[in-house]
Amino acid sequence: MDNLFWLLAERVSMVITLAYLLSRVKIFRRLLYKKATKRDKLILAGVFGLISIFGTYSGITINGALANSRVVGAAVAGLLGGPWVGLGAGLLAGLHRYSLGGFTALACGLATVVEGLIAGLIGYHFRGRLSLKLVFVTGVLIEFIQMLVILLLARPFEQAWELVSVIGVPMIVVNSLAMTIFMIIVRNTFLEEERLGATQAQKALLIANRTLSILRQGLNIQTALQTAKIIFEVADLAAVAITDEKSVLAHVGVGEDHHQAGGQIHTYATKAALRQGTIQIAQSSAEIGCDQPGCLLNAAVVVPLKAKDQVIGTLKLYQIKGRKISSLNIELANGIAALISTQIELSALDKQAELLARAELRALQSQINPHFLFNALNTIKSFCRQKPEQARFLLGQLGEFLRKNLQTNREFVTLKEELEHIRAYLDIEQARFGNKLKVMIDVDEVALHCYLPQLLLQPLVENAIKHGIYPKVKGGTVKICIRAIEGELAITIKDDGVGMFPDWEERLQAGTIPTSGLGIGLKNVNERLKTIYGKDRGLKITTQPGEGTEVSVTIPKITNGGELVAFCSDCG
Repeated sequence: MDNLFWLLAERVSMVITLAYLLSRVKIFRRLLYKKATKRDKLILAGVFGLISIFGTYSGITINGALANSRVVGAAVAGLLGGPWVGLGAGLLAGLHRYSLGGFTALACGLATVVEGLIAGLIGYHFRGRLSLKLVFVTGVLIEFIQMLVILLLARPFEQAWELVSVIGVPMIVVNSLAMTIFMIIVRNTFLEEERLGATQAQKALLIANRTLSILRQGLNIQTALQTAKIIFEVADLAAVAITDEKSVLAHVGVGEDHHQAGGQIHTYATKAALRQGTIQIAQSSAEIGCDQPGCLLNAAVVVPLKAKDQVIGTLKLYQIKGRKISSLNIELANGIAALISTQIELSALDKQAELLARAELRALQSQINPHFLFNALNTIKSFCRQKPEQARFLLGQLGEFLRKNLQTNREFVTLKEELEHIRAYLDIEQARFGNKLKVMIDVDEVALHCYLPQLLLQPLVENAIKHGIYPKVKGGTVKICIRAIEGELAITIKDDGVGMFPDWEERLQAGTIPTSGLGIGLKNVNERLKTIYGKDRGLKITTQPGEGTEVSVTIPKITNGGELVAFCSDCG
């Protein structure tokens, strides 16, 4: 019996070698990750069945029967693939065993089918929780069942008993160990995949972190070159290239002598990716199709870059002769391409938001109310005879107001400049209404040199006067209060006029306020604030009918370049 142990172990080692080779195959790995299709499972049932047949042929002849490792293939098929894969492998191996004949032919053939099915049921029930101990116990159980089937079906019984007494313990122990070793190989394969996947994910995250701010500027020669250099530094590649639809934007690594930025696209694979919008994998220089003689690039994965489902370029990862494009390279390329595509789309959205903000600013600038202009000119006209100096002053203020209102070359102005614009407007309005309109301006001096979007305050002040104070018979007061608090400016425009309905802030944020009259100024300012500073930076409105209105906003202090920072120039 001791000799039989060693002989079986020797035969089983060949089956384990087959297991290791099988673990390198993609279709087997798909089974491990539960991604195998029905076709994959049918193929794997056949492959595991062949492994079982190999176990039969490598068996040891004893008393007219075989001590073998046939069960290993069928049982592992069931544990990994479930009942149908185990049954398929067991059926194939069982029929083969039956065809060989012998007094145990029927018993061994039937036992193989039953073993594959039972292992499949155990694998299905414990999927994701298959411990090595459970695998070993399963091996013991199904081999014990095989010995029992031989005793029940093989005849003469005396010969069957003699056979089981010789091969029973060795086959139960060795085959159970073989199944356990097989599963250890499977587990190591799984862990290796996870480790490599984690490494690739780490690379992708590192690339994402370093290219995020670059790609938000859009895709051009400069940003493509910076991005390609980062990918080349992080990933183990011969070269990295990025193109748009017509030309090479950047190429870093082998081949940069002829794959130059601004040059035409040379390779067939890239042209195919652009034309078809699908990933292209080339494993030879011929498949790459570079028209430059002596090009060393020998393998490539080319992934289309897309924005709104439109192909706008490609990302290309290259290897040189002797190195192939691996599945991990392909996954990395897909991940990076998705990142670049997403950032390009976000860049386009940023650009659209910027254009929208500028359009809204131009809309505000063009909204010089004809009635205001008509009333201002009439007011100035009334002062011409009795108070010519006052008329001259007001005419200057009107000119200053119109000049600032029509400036289109600046998005940001200092608070001091914005207040000058407001004062020009207020001087004209106070000249019209005299003591009916009072204005109080309380501004921290350190805030005067801070920058804010042009025409941010004037529409709010105009709304307070036009819709808050003017309808009130006795007139009222508008208070402008601006405080520099740590890294922010707190701005409040308050009036004691007729007020509005309390749900105005809710309607403003929901976008349901009117787009004319009182609503248009508030809506435009509110949308510009959220576009520039973020969704939480809109206007806050506190109001009650007959009790006045307070409109406030808190914005970050900014530099003259428009970048959000903790403190602005000259603000402390």
